Amino acid sequence: MTWAGTGGTTRTGQIATLATAMTTSITIQELSKTYPAIAPAAGKLRTTTAVDHVSLNIEPGELFFLLGPSGCGKTTLLRMIAGFIEPTNGRILFGSASGVRDVTFVAPEKRNTGMVFQSYALWPHMTVAQNVSFGLEVRGVSGAERRRRVVEALATVRMDTLSERKPNQLSGGQQQRVALARAMVVRPEVLLLDEPLSNLDAKLRLELRSEIRRVCKESGITTVYVTHDQKEALAMADRIAIMSVGRVMQLGTPRQLYRAPHSRFVAEFLGETNVAEAVVRSLSEKGIELEGSFGRLMARTALPDDAKVGSTVMVSLRPEALRLAESGPIAGRVVGTMYLGEMAQSEVELAGGVRWRVSLLNPGGAADRGGEVRLSIDPEDVIMFPVEHPS
Repeated sequence: MTWAGTGGTTRTGQIATLATAMTTSITIQELSKTYPAIAPAAGKLRTTTAVDHVSLNIEPGELFFLLGPSGCGKTTLLRMIAGFIEPTNGRILFGSASGVRDVTFVAPEKRNTGMVFQSYALWPHMTVAQNVSFGLEVRGVSGAERRRRVVEALATVRMDTLSERKPNQLSGGQQQRVALARAMVVRPEVLLLDEPLSNLDAKLRLELRSEIRRVCKESGITTVYVTHDQKEALAMADRIAIMSVGRVMQLGTPRQLYRAPHSRFVAEFLGETNVAEAVVRSLSEKGIELEGSFGRLMARTALPDDAKVGSTVMVSLRPEALRLAESGPIAGRVVGTMYLGEMAQSEVELAGGVRWRVSLLNPGGAADRGGEVRLSIDPEDVIMFPVEHPS
């Protein structure tokens, strides 16, 4: 069967047709999932907690990311939203103009969600158009309406000219676009994406980041996206929940999380950083004076709660925020430099043998190994958070 085009209809119009009018919110209340331990202790019931009392409010039309290392619970949380896994405790609510719906234990096919898997999960014996059409056939959508919606969905992801190809005739990026079209063609209230770019090469991942964000934002579909890739989340998300050991460690926009992490875990997970302890020496209109083994620094950022003069705090300094300066307050010696083309990263040894990384954009000439240098940083780039004591 040949799937004809839609004449003069614009892609913007097609995306608008697919939209569900930005009315669906997701409320997650104290959601938990535990599993029995593989080898329980004699006489005791032991469990493993995958998701631990997570509460989130995801706004209508938001592109919301669940970000964290492997095993942190993000995929389990996504699959509970989809209905593939039943929670042990808590509730999942979908809110729309018609009211709030408790979907905690509703079957997946009755939630009106679309899912894009890491493996694409395309039928190899079907054409692109047939793959996209499959979900509409299951829902009993009529032939003419089904045809129109398939053409619109493929045009939205810019795959309308390849509708008669089989999946094995497509590149990885093209297959991922088809998987996205298949999820969107049913006009879901919520779109769920589970590591959709992890099987692609680096260049293609970069290209598809902007494409997926464009489609999601122009369609207005509330989207939850799981990834372990920090750059992917920072580049695409409206907001991010950073997870670890089943819990949300911090929630915010990409800029808020990168510029003002609340913990060492968040600071180090979102990118490279140099971390050290420092004592608060004074508070004044000029800022916060800090002293550590590296010397003295001024900060004009938020002081951790309950911190005061004499308190010890953790200081995080991003490599790209540090600069080589003749009169900088921090003295060191270059012990190695890595040239990366658009950037060079030097390793600088400070007093006491501590080593920090310093990134130089567009390096004309990197600092010589063994050379004495001084480092400076703007007070607005000095990040502070509480000292974390072992539990």
